[in-house]
Amino acid sequence: MRTTVLALLILLGSLPAAHADRDYPWCVVGDDLVWPGECMYETREQCMWSASGRWDTTCDINPRVRFKQQQLQPGPKKSQPRR
Repeated sequence: MRTTVLALLILLGSLPAAHADRDYPWCVVGDDLVWPGECMYETREQCMWSASGRWDTTCDINPRVRFKQQQLQPGPKKSQPRR
């Protein structure tokens, strides 16, 4: 019984993590982390608390969120010449 439970826990632990349905706005970034970092923080404060206990890490805006914001900003309206 213990062997079965242990095998099940090992199997479940080896499965890939579920993909988030949304992009969190803040990421912990640093030399030891793969780009774009750990992007799982709703607020900058949460991100800073997580980064505070690690060597050479900081917080930055999630690049996916930053890119989406740039796409959503309306550009200057082009005026059409009157006829």
